[in-house]
Amino acid sequence: MTQEPEDLAQVYSAAMDSVNLINDYAAKPQPLVEDDKATVKRNVGHLEIIVAKPYWEGTVYDMTPLTDAIVTGEQTI
Repeated sequence: MTQEPEDLAQVYSAAMDSVNLINDYAAKPQPLVEDDKATVKRNVGHLEIIVAKPYWEGTVYDMTPLTDAIVTGEQTI
């Protein structure tokens, strides 16, 4: 499946929003409440779907922040 460059940019930007959200929750000094954990879990799931898409191969987009956030999110919840 081929994606237009502007579509890829938008998808990557949304994924980075999830990365930032996960990292923000992981940095909180207090334990997360159940709603926070659910939010992190949803965003981890979103990133897992995005990273698995084949159309990233051969692009300039770095998946490392996404895969790192998945690990961080799983450790956080």
